[in-house]
Amino acid sequence: MADQVAVSHDVTKLVEKIKDIKIAMMTTIERGTELHSRPMYTSEPEADGTLWFFTEQDSQKVGELQQDRHVNLGYSDPGANTYVAINGTAQVVTDRAKIKELWSEGLRGWFPKGSDDPNIALLRVTIDKGEFWDSPNSTLLRAYTYVKAVITGERDQPSADRQSVVIPE
Repeated sequence: MADQVAVSHDVTKLVEKIKDIKIAMMTTIERGTELHSRPMYTSEPEADGTLWFFTEQDSQKVGELQQDRHVNLGYSDPGANTYVAINGTAQVVTDRAKIKELWSEGLRGWFPKGSDDPNIALLRVTIDKGEFWDSPNSTLLRAYTYVKAVITGERDQPSADRQSVVIPE
């Protein structure tokens, strides 16, 4: 059975899905062909879908982004049955005012010198495309699908909604 995917140009749906999920798996391209993923803390997403991440200017990911600016971000909240995949374009930003605006003391664990550390940079990710899957989060519903599969021997057709968001150029 083919996936039925609702397509939208409304990035606010993606932002709403990820606003409370603080950690994303960011994947960059290393040495031109290898995928390299790492967890990244997401600062508060902007309404237009711009995503911000703190990093060090001399980090490996910054070097990878100088070769290829494409990134993939994976967000997951299993407790809410919400999963989001975002393709975007990253840009390294060293604007001190923006760094101070987004700074929170919780970041000091990664950046002990604080927001004035000259090695701090931001990654600004512009969303090109995203998809999300979500479904009811009910223990009873999951138990039902399990029992149904055991009794019938057939895989239950998940009721998760998959929606795709494409940002027009």
